[in-house]
Amino acid sequence: MEVNKILTADVLDIIFDGRNKSYGAYELRKTYNKRIVTALAVTAAICLLIFLGYFVSKALEKNADKKEMVVQDVQLEEVKQEEKKNEPPPPPPPPKPVEPPKVEMAKFTPPKIVKDEEVKEDEKPPEVEKLEDVKIGAKNQEGVKDEGVVAPPVSDAGKGVVEAPKKVEEDWDKTFTKVEIESEYPGGASAWARYLNKSLNYPSEAQEAEIQGTVVVQFIVDKEGNVSEVEAISGPKELQGEAVRVIKKSGKWTPAVQNGRQVKSYKKQPITFRLESE
Repeated sequence: MEVNKILTADVLDIIFDGRNKSYGAYELRKTYNKRIVTALAVTAAICLLIFLGYFVSKALEKNADKKEMVVQDVQLEEVKQEEKKNEPPPPPPPPKPVEPPKVEMAKFTPPKIVKDEEVKEDEKPPEVEKLEDVKIGAKNQEGVKDEGVVAPPVSDAGKGVVEAPKKVEEDWDKTFTKVEIESEYPGGASAWARYLNKSLNYPSEAQEAEIQGTVVVQFIVDKEGNVSEVEAISGPKELQGEAVRVIKKSGKWTPAVQNGRQVKSYKKQPITFRLESE
């Protein structure tokens, strides 16, 4: 390239001086700015179309929503009317509480000692016959007769005394199941333990089978302390016979006490059989 043309020449012409300008690289660089402008214009147009489409769609949706809301309102009203038609009638109001009838009442007049001339007609106390079926109160009141008043018996000769209810006598000859103080072996627990160590024999069959446990024996102790109706109610069967035998041979017991009296009662006595470990 000539020297006088360098200052006015394009950069691309300087770079591709003496080269094949028909090659694609020269054309690409030559049209670069044009392509950039075209791309930006196309991009802006696309963005503009997108925004326009967005706003248009929103506007259409609002119009559609308004139309749908109108239709929905009509449908909801129809549904409410149908529901009202199918609803059962409201229950009747509860009945008003019935007020109890007023009971006839006679005014209580405190007794005073005065002359007959000084007693007013409204201050005179009512007759006894009129008070049989009325209540005594602070004022006179008309009403129904009081059926809850219990008059004194005729046999009290007009004294107005009502007898107290008679107490039911306790049957002291029955066999009590629950008492205040239970029957026990004379001498207490220590004496009972000594008696068992002395009299109790471990059955050989149960000992060989290594059977052990507690047998509960039920029996009756009468007022004199005598033992009767002895039976085992729980525990290993192999040990029950020996437990019953020991109770029967135990002699007299101290009777149970109920309300300060010695009574006949049931007694449950546990007896424990235990093998000593070697």
